[in-house]
Amino acid sequence: CTQCEPEGFRRITYFLDRPDVLAIYTTRIEADAEEAPVLLSNGNPVERGTIDGGKRHYAVWKDPFPKPSYLFALVGGNLSAVTSTFRTKSGRKVDLAIYVEPGKENRCGWAMDSLKRAMRWDEERFGLEYDLDVFNIVAVSDFNMGAMENKGLNIFNDRLILVSPETATDAIYEAVESVVAHEYFHNWTGNRITCRDWFQLCLKEGLTVYRDQEFSADERSRTVQRISDVRQLKAHQFPEDAGPLAHPVRPESYIEINNFYTATVYEKGAEVIRMIEQIVGRDGFRAGMDLYIKRHDGQAATVEQFVKCFEDANGVDLSQFMLWYKQAGTPELICSLDYNEARKEAKLTVEQVLKPTPGQPNKKPMHIPLRLGLLGGNGEDIDLNLADSGPVPDGVIHVKKRKQTFRFTHVPSKPVPSLLRGFSAPVKLNIDLSDRDLAFLMANDSDLFNRWQAANTYAMRMLIQLVKARTEERRPAQAVAYAQALGASLRNEDLEPAYRAELLKLPSENDIAREIAKNVDPDAIHRARKRLLRIIGETLGAELEDIYKSFDDGGKFSPDAASAGRRALRNAALTLLSARNTAADKVRLADHYWKASNMTEAAHALYLLAARGGTDAKKALDDFYQRWKGDHLVIDTWFAAQAISPLAGTLARVKALTRHPLFSLTTPNKVRALIGNFAAQNLVQFNRPDGAGYEFVVEQVLAIDKFNPQIAARMLSGFRSWRELEPGRRKLARKALRQVAKAKGLSRDVTEIVTKMLEAPPAD
Repeated sequence: CTQCEPEGFRRITYFLDRPDVLAIYTTRIEADAEEAPVLLSNGNPVERGTIDGGKRHYAVWKDPFPKPSYLFALVGGNLSAVTSTFRTKSGRKVDLAIYVEPGKENRCGWAMDSLKRAMRWDEERFGLEYDLDVFNIVAVSDFNMGAMENKGLNIFNDRLILVSPETATDAIYEAVESVVAHEYFHNWTGNRITCRDWFQLCLKEGLTVYRDQEFSADERSRTVQRISDVRQLKAHQFPEDAGPLAHPVRPESYIEINNFYTATVYEKGAEVIRMIEQIVGRDGFRAGMDLYIKRHDGQAATVEQFVKCFEDANGVDLSQFMLWYKQAGTPELICSLDYNEARKEAKLTVEQVLKPTPGQPNKKPMHIPLRLGLLGGNGEDIDLNLADSGPVPDGVIHVKKRKQTFRFTHVPSKPVPSLLRGFSAPVKLNIDLSDRDLAFLMANDSDLFNRWQAANTYAMRMLIQLVKARTEERRPAQAVAYAQALGASLRNEDLEPAYRAELLKLPSENDIAREIAKNVDPDAIHRARKRLLRIIGETLGAELEDIYKSFDDGGKFSPDAASAGRRALRNAALTLLSARNTAADKVRLADHYWKASNMTEAAHALYLLAARGGTDAKKALDDFYQRWKGDHLVIDTWFAAQAISPLAGTLARVKALTRHPLFSLTTPNKVRALIGNFAAQNLVQFNRPDGAGYEFVVEQVLAIDKFNPQIAARMLSGFRSWRELEPGRRKLARKALRQVAKAKGLSRDVTEIVTKMLEAPPAD
């Protein structure tokens, strides 16, 4: 199969290989009939036949819609198809097919169902109907990307197509649903309307990520989906914005185009689109989208043209808002609330802090939509009325100045502020709330996202206190108080299980390191998080045991959101109970693995066991290997569980696994599962104080760079926050990066990343 985005078509034939050069393609493919019985390309099939006495055959495909060369695709091989049909809103019949390696057809059902639901959703939400007679997906095992939206012929990494209860976790089911939808949605936002140049990449990717997030929110729980999206953003994009690789959503330059496909372009790009919706409202957003399609269908567009459609459709001025596309970095909002009892007035002061980033020492104030609420003592929202403009539509105020004050009138008592509801803008929020305020928001906030955010903020506060603690008091009073506040939410059965599961998840070790940001000690972070898990498990033991027992589904499996939520809550309870580490807890954890009836349960137990080590872990890992050594996708879980274990022997184990017969340095999925997870997800062992973790990853990067520069560059992501480490580790990380920089024959992909990582940071 082919992969032409961004500049692959020039490797096939001479062409003006730019996204603004649109053409209508007719493709004739000839091949050996036995070796490649399936021949696919873009558009609709118009002719098939045999040649050379039947030994060879051909197929002709015609795509009637102009497209750029990066969307060209061609597939030939021995593949089996799972087929279905879809009837569009106008009554047209579309033939659907998912092509996979023979024998894997029974794992395509969820992907096909997801595709149909995405097609219907796009018709209902945005009025966009599919335009060809066929829609094909091909799943392959060796693929650098997750998936590719070639017109009418999407090509997927098979880990995002092939699922079954026995082989895939709920998280993978959700990923398949999301990515299948994402690639389909590109048919209009990316294909029918494409990018004038690669600097406009966020135009197609940010918009389409936003669309797939909205699809998932409608298909599942909107609040839980939003929490998941924000977790992803903070885990991957915030560190990018805070480090040497910071760049605007629409970058102004690049050395290697492959390095352009970043969390900033995709995830932050989606947040910028979401802010437009916050500003113009849902109906106004649909009006802007309708105008965008009407004006620019069949064109290669720019960000300016896209934003102009929303201005014209809604009569708003988004000129200051355009700074989100031009300025890098994550804005910080420093907020304070003062209450005047005599005047019954609350004054909210908001200051924007825009720190320097590479190449951008000075920045202008941004237009930030800030959704908020003020809670009275009874826990209910107070009506919002601004002194100078009256009622606040949808609870959104617009921060446009470096420092701005908003006066709310008719406030009967001192309120507790609930700011940045629904994460209305991709910013850091700094406001002085007491532990009591956070517990109050956890119990009362009408915005469920902000209830979760209050719980997450409270947890982070406790974790940082434990990182700094000089004593080993078993159960500090403040941490117990946090656990009790969590327990109140846990007992609230009005909250769906999936949401309660999110409340129980502590910030990751990487999250804590990002929050501390200076002189980070990975070992202290690991100890603190492990300690808080234990405190919660001990404080809420009875409630957690009750959840673990009552949410046992008895071996039944359904991939729907409600069922997945029940499994998520049960697994979250298992994590906290296992942290107590009593004999009974150890038995329960081992039993959870051996009695698991689906991969969601089995994989969760495997990760927990591998993190603890010992006989139970070895038995489970050996069993998992024997069961799944014949499945190239499932065995990646076995590699990953060992790669992220915080145990002292992990590095030696990972090194040994690079020589395992089932591991291949030339298979991207295997590299991501073992080396990628070790570098990006194992804070303690990657950042070993002796520097051995850095040395290992650098060695692998240099080896991979010789044949797959794109994957090699991605493996360096574990180093993106190296300047935030304590001095000893920082020195060793710099040494490792310099070793990469000095290597001969380095690709442009790796050269660009390592050079930026070693450049001096901008002065504050």
